[in-house]
Order: sequence, then C-alpha cells, then structure tokens
Amino acid sequence: MLTIDDVLLPPPGIGELIDFQAIFGDNRPIEMEIGTGKGGFLLNRARALPDRGFLGIEWADKICRYAADRMVRWGVTNVRLMRADAGHLVAHSLPAKCLTILHIYHPDPWPKKRHHKRRLIQPAFIAAAANALLPGGRIAIQTDHAEYFEHIRQVVAGEPRLIEVPFDVPEAGVQEGRVSTNYEIKYLREGRPIYQLAMMKK
Repeated sequence: MLTIDDVLLPPPGIGELIDFQAIFGDNRPIEMEIGTGKGGFLLNRARALPDRGFLGIEWADKICRYAADRMVRWGVTNVRLMRADAGHLVAHSLPAKCLTILHIYHPDPWPKKRHHKRRLIQPAFIAAAANALLPGGRIAIQTDHAEYFEHIRQVVAGEPRLIEVPFDVPEAGVQEGRVSTNYEIKYLREGRPIYQLAMMKK
C-alpha cells in the first residue's frame, strides 16, 4: 500500500526530466493537473481511469500533503503529487510528447493589471505545454474570470500546433461523463458563469 511519501514526489532537479515510466512502472497514458488543490478532481478521475497515470501539481504545501493523504486513504495508486512551480516545471521538467491531457482549472486570474505578468497562461507556457503533449493530446482550461478567459483565448490562438476542439469529449471508462472540479460545482451553484476551452495538438 502506498504511503503519503510514495504519493508526494520531490520536484525534479535542475536539468532533470520527469521519468513517468519509472514513476508508474509502465508506459501508460499520462494526464497532469495544474492546481490540484485538495485533489477532488484527480481522485475521481483517477478512480474512473485506473489504467492511466496522473500527476498533480500544487504549490501550497499543506494542501498538497492533504491531497496526497486523500489518495492514500482512498487507496488510489495511479496518482502522484508534486509541490512545484507549475510554469517552471512545464518549461523545464516535462519530456517532449509525454502527456495525453493537461488539465488547468480555475488558475489564479491575477486580476490587477500590474499582476498580469504573474498569470500562468502566457505564450511561453503554452508553447512548452504543446511540446509536452502527444499528437492528439489536449489542454483543457476552465475559469470563472471573463477577462482572463479572453486573455487565454488570445494566447492559445497564437500557438500554431494547437486547434480548438469541444471541451466535453466522451471517453471510454468514464461512466458519468467528465469529472467536475470543486470550483466548478461551487460556482455553478452560485450562478456564476464558467468559461471553458480545449485545444488539441495537431
């Protein structure tokens, strides 16, 4: 049985790439979520798709450890978590063509104009994410912030390797359709709009 220390991996060192085959013991498809939070989305999706490997990235230490403990308590063996800066990790630590799906749900919008440079979704990040996707792989992005969503649309439109595809895609093994995030459930209950975008690598 996995322990928290098995699930919670140290970030790669300088110049080191993540070895997913070593982590999971095979060449299974890999999905990654940036901004895992308490792990609700990853937990449910990993249970629905046990033949895939999942890596969750979360910056807040206590929350990351909580999510790791949650995986252990539920006996989920196909999830690993990492406390790391997502932008740096995607740019420097992901091998080319390693991801089937990159999930980015409700990233910090940094709404003040002077803070826009801190936003995750920037041209260099999207280019690095496209490098990490397999052909046919997808980036799924969701936010409740209208202005940030327009920024996201403009940024991803500038990456020629990506084409827009429907956000909700039926998948074998997911019996009840797409897994919702905690933020999505909360905001829909509050009547707040949700903006979604999915891009596929050519």
